[in-house]
Amino acid sequence: MAKPASPLTISATAALQRLLDGPPDVARLEQAFRHLAKWRSELISNTLAERSGTKVLSGPFKGMDYPVRASEGSRSARLLGAYEAGLAPVIEEIVTRAYPVVIDVGSAEGYYAVGLARRLPKARVLARDANPRAQALCAALAAANGVADRVEIGGLMAHADFDLCSAQKTLVVCDIEGAEAELLDPVRAPGLRAADILVEAHDCMHHGLSHTLVERFKATHRIRVIGRHLDDSGLPDWMEALSDLDRLVALWEWRTGPTPWLWMVKK
Repeated sequence: MAKPASPLTISATAALQRLLDGPPDVARLEQAFRHLAKWRSELISNTLAERSGTKVLSGPFKGMDYPVRASEGSRSARLLGAYEAGLAPVIEEIVTRAYPVVIDVGSAEGYYAVGLARRLPKARVLARDANPRAQALCAALAAANGVADRVEIGGLMAHADFDLCSAQKTLVVCDIEGAEAELLDPVRAPGLRAADILVEAHDCMHHGLSHTLVERFKATHRIRVIGRHLDDSGLPDWMEALSDLDRLVALWEWRTGPTPWLWMVKK
């Protein structure tokens, strides 16, 4: 007897049928392909948690308990420790710099806020996200890792809120889906000139945004551009039995286009 379809499979099938309802169309097929890839990603994430547990398996946040769902993007890449793998050397540099204050703008479920709180045991971490669901997930993740007393969760950041960067050495991590174009303005937020900044530039949403940010900060910061990078070194042994496509989907972060990171260190 065939195994009953899961709620995830039922909902994915219904959505796929809606997407494909119409005449042959390349755009419709592209949407369907992405939808199926997300469905497969969720299945792989669930299997990964069941077989390998909920602790991050590799990378700079290895050992962090990650029992929550990702508020956006792939959970499996995070569990594997392969999420935004190109940033791994930067995270280690951040740890050696021992920042007393970290501001994570667009903290989502707290992968970086909590991960950095674990790696910087003396740091005060301000996790900021406009989404109440993301805030709740971040609180749960901080509690699961014993750092809830140092992760301060809140909503939107205003330009004036960056004034605290002038008072002590501060790291700003920023991933806000293109809104960095407005927020990271050293004229309106002069405190940013005193901070080290790790920002994801959503060039896929605003063409040339990374160049704009470089121009804004090049007088005050040394800037390194970090592109996309896949790292399969953390895949568990049991994934050898998976197809090449499933192994690739396990590492896929759900991006739709280029989102280079800028690591901007104050001169």
